[in-house]
Amino acid sequence: MASPFVEKLQVAVITATVVSAGWIMAGAVIMDREESAEIAAELDEQEEADPPASEGTQAAQTTPGDRTEPSVQSEEQASNLMIPVLGVSASDLTDNFEDERGGGTRLHEAIDIMAEAGTSVVSVAPGTVERLFRSDQGGNTVYIRSEDRETIYYYAHLDEYAPGLNEGMTVRRGQRLGTVGSSGNADPEAPHLHFEVMRTTAEAEWWEPSTSVNPYPLLTRQRRQALEPAS
Repeated sequence: MASPFVEKLQVAVITATVVSAGWIMAGAVIMDREESAEIAAELDEQEEADPPASEGTQAAQTTPGDRTEPSVQSEEQASNLMIPVLGVSASDLTDNFEDERGGGTRLHEAIDIMAEAGTSVVSVAPGTVERLFRSDQGGNTVYIRSEDRETIYYYAHLDEYAPGLNEGMTVRRGQRLGTVGSSGNADPEAPHLHFEVMRTTAEAEWWEPSTSVNPYPLLTRQRRQALEPAS
């Protein structure tokens, strides 16, 4: 039979463990609420900066090539895209879509959005998680297909995925997908999000050939127009 001292010690240890767990859970809830509020605030700011799309605007035609011939993303879709890294503004973005990669053997066909490791990555538009994939080059990646199934948004080099993110689930615009990192072949000294927009067809699989579209004007055009004086 344990002595009164041992019993008291056991009770103290159990109590401390329970209290610590409570503080950890409370801290996680507070952090989640703060991040949700930050995402909501950023959505509001971007909606104020984005003027409504012009009615009757027709999409441009694509040039036929060896790959699938998809339609171009509509003005309305493009104007509703959210910058996928929390806290990054349009003026922070750099157009490196046509930069060479692989020693000049291929084009980048995406933009790199620089940010501190651990910064939240959010969905630019509503859609469905088509694939969570780990690759040697992209590291932790996410493929999200748009609601009309004709656009795939590709997020790469994530440090980690958001808890509960699964293939097949529906995500809303601004929903947290994970965090900025340097997984795959990214430089650990320069964590960033590799973000790519791929136009495809509704019937095509996520891995089939598609047409990459420069994300830079899609994420910055409406914000530039909002600053231009009316003619």
